[in-house]
Amino acid sequence: MNQHRLYRTIENLSEQKFRTDEQLLNSVLERIIHNEEIPIKGGRIWKLEPTQGTFRLMTQYGEIEPIKKNFRLRILSYPMFLQLGKKQTIVATETNKYLRQRGIKQYSATGIGEKVPWKGYMLYPYVIAFNAEYMKQDEAYALNIISNVLTSALKNKRIESKAAALEKDLDKAREIQRSILPEHEMRFHQYELYGVSLPERVVGGDFFDYMQASGDKDRLGVVIGDAASKGLSAAAQAMYVSGALRMGVEYQTKMDTFIGNINRLVSRTFSAEHFLSMVYAEFTPSDKGLIFYVNAGHSTPILLHDKTDEVEMLPATGQILGPFPSERYKADFTFMKKGDVLLLYTDGITDATNETGEMFGEQRLVNIVKANRSRSSKELCQLILEQVQMHNRMVEYSDDKTVLAIKRVK
Repeated sequence: MNQHRLYRTIENLSEQKFRTDEQLLNSVLERIIHNEEIPIKGGRIWKLEPTQGTFRLMTQYGEIEPIKKNFRLRILSYPMFLQLGKKQTIVATETNKYLRQRGIKQYSATGIGEKVPWKGYMLYPYVIAFNAEYMKQDEAYALNIISNVLTSALKNKRIESKAAALEKDLDKAREIQRSILPEHEMRFHQYELYGVSLPERVVGGDFFDYMQASGDKDRLGVVIGDAASKGLSAAAQAMYVSGALRMGVEYQTKMDTFIGNINRLVSRTFSAEHFLSMVYAEFTPSDKGLIFYVNAGHSTPILLHDKTDEVEMLPATGQILGPFPSERYKADFTFMKKGDVLLLYTDGITDATNETGEMFGEQRLVNIVKANRSRSSKELCQLILEQVQMHNRMVEYSDDKTVLAIKRVK
């Protein structure tokens, strides 16, 4: 299951205009149940009623026996609501006699919204529960992502009215973000690098960077990342992580340990819905072109081997940064020979859609790299952005777009 794509799907739906929070949640519930990647038969939305000490059934949808309108569960008699305040998502056996009679035996539940205090407990204002016979770990991760993005969406609805007051601050943020991005072009021994980032808004959550430890001219760190939120909060997270990476690269730490430390830092500093995907790679002047990398849930880099015309994809070696603080990241390696091209990009490139809903896609990107391998890194990046912008020109919604090409020229 593509976690980043699931996030984007729910996020795009949440950005549509809904009169109330309940309308938004109802629409998302219907979309989730129809998602073929998640084996869910039916679902329910419960709403907190703090003064009554209950959760009230607000909506039910899917293959489920009808539950009577406005059915209520007492919080202290139904431990799931209290457990969610600590775990966000749980899988459990149904204990309520009436609900079991309605055919609900096993369910999964995830909390939505900013938690509120109630008699010494922290409770979610909404709970979405799903009928599912068995939940795999990836699907539990998916429910966490759904919870995080909907919580973020409800929060954003409450602060939209204040957006105008931030206009001057956004101008300052744009200047700061531009100041931390590196020069587009770089030469490192046998390698030619070029990167460019186009934010969809005034500031964006995409970033890339070239990093060298002080006094170490034979090791280059290259990173590309994508903060899942948007606007100022995404830009702030991107700047924070970029700064942490620059500090961390000064130490000769194993790459998997290094990225694990960054993940825990992101988890402690930002709320769960503000996760980040990233690829970090290290280059040395090795004759064999040895490259080590970690892919933390990011769009799959494309490596074209010039002599054989083979395309090597560099898949994820760990989860996205932030929601999973105990995640263990694996460093992998590959080789680049003269003429080979490595393309790093964010999903604003491949997920860009045209007016018919067709995505730009990985294969189109692979074809461009193959057909233009003789071009410089700069020319290749500019060509890709030009074609993506043309593909996406008739669509109102778009995303930050970042592309970084690395070519071995010697």
